[in-house]
Amino acid sequence: MAELAIIGGTGLATLKNLEIKNRRVVRTPYGEPSGPLLHGELGNTEVLFLPRHGRGHTIPPHRVNYRANLWALRESGVRSVIAVAAVGGIGDGMAPGRLAFPDQIIDYTWSREHTYVDLELEQVNHVDFTHPYSESMRRMMIDGARELKLDAAEQGTYGATQGPRLETAAEIRRMQRDGCDLVGMTGMPEAALARELDLNYACCALIVNWAAGLGSGESVSMDEIEASLVTGMVKVRQLLEVVIPLIKHAQSDAQEP
Repeated sequence: MAELAIIGGTGLATLKNLEIKNRRVVRTPYGEPSGPLLHGELGNTEVLFLPRHGRGHTIPPHRVNYRANLWALRESGVRSVIAVAAVGGIGDGMAPGRLAFPDQIIDYTWSREHTYVDLELEQVNHVDFTHPYSESMRRMMIDGARELKLDAAEQGTYGATQGPRLETAAEIRRMQRDGCDLVGMTGMPEAALARELDLNYACCALIVNWAAGLGSGESVSMDEIEASLVTGMVKVRQLLEVVIPLIKHAQSDAQEP
């Protein structure tokens, strides 16, 4: 059984070097996930892979069924999740081409199904979200990036916006004042839902552009984003091949008496 899952974001609809064993459609109380769960092996480690936006990248960020995705992974035996995301850079040094492992998040989204807490409850359960990402998984990604000599920001605050449009320059200036270093559209409610399900969850972000008003051009260039995705996802795949065995080993140690 695969206890580790990778959620692929923009630019990672497929995972090269993943030897797929089977595809499984999972039904959930919250509807259909973004697609079938791909069961396979990366190296000698069993993993599950789920493209967040669907295999053909047809699901926009505000329409992703985050509840179904995380529920399907948990019901399949997953304990740890690496969430890959393409983001814009806001903070100093958050230049296109770098990887980033955020340690905090601010939610600017609205109207998304953001919790598993139902109306008919005997008691409300408040989960602690002080530190939204698994520090142990973040540390393993940091160590992996150092081993591979990949340029990476080892912390930062992810600002999750609604999308699917990109942000205005004024919105980015507000996010700067709020302390955001990165901007993306899929960080929430995914991280909070993972916490409600008691999953170890961390984000591997690829910075693909300067956020609105911060680059050298008058507007955000989609051609530059595409170019950054092509080169950057090579780094992401390299990192995953190093980090996945580390997480697997840590899970095995945790199970030992």
